[in-house]
Amino acid sequence: MPRPLGELEDAVMTRVWKWNRPVTVREVLEDLQQERSIAYTTVMTVLDNLHQKGWVRREAEGRAYRYEAVSTRAAYAAALMNEAWSQSDNPAAALVAFFGMMSPQQREALSDAVRMVESHESPAAAALPAPPENPPDPGGPDRADGR
Repeated sequence: MPRPLGELEDAVMTRVWKWNRPVTVREVLEDLQQERSIAYTTVMTVLDNLHQKGWVRREAEGRAYRYEAVSTRAAYAAALMNEAWSQSDNPAAALVAFFGMMSPQQREALSDAVRMVESHESPAAAALPAPPENPPDPGGPDRADGR
């Protein structure tokens, strides 16, 4: 079951997703420091926690690591929406309420997405195994300090 990222985890992952390439602790730190006062060791701990939770993979480069996202922000958002929807005792009512909260632009994006999914449905596609439903289970604490 996916859990939402903590506030600092989300700030770090936002950069990893946005840059879409392997990043160092130093790069993330320098970007975060434009918004807040934060220590190198804090960013290092958050990235290590995200690695342990399966959100990023890492590769050694000298004495440091480069971190890269395991999945996309879109996949993360989809997993959260799916989890929330599956918790409803009336999924149809939950969807109606959700659609009612959407802006016209969001409803148009939803219509586009439905058309894309429907256009990819074919007998050949139906025979393919379904992709994994669950993204990495971030489990564990949301805070870098482990509490």
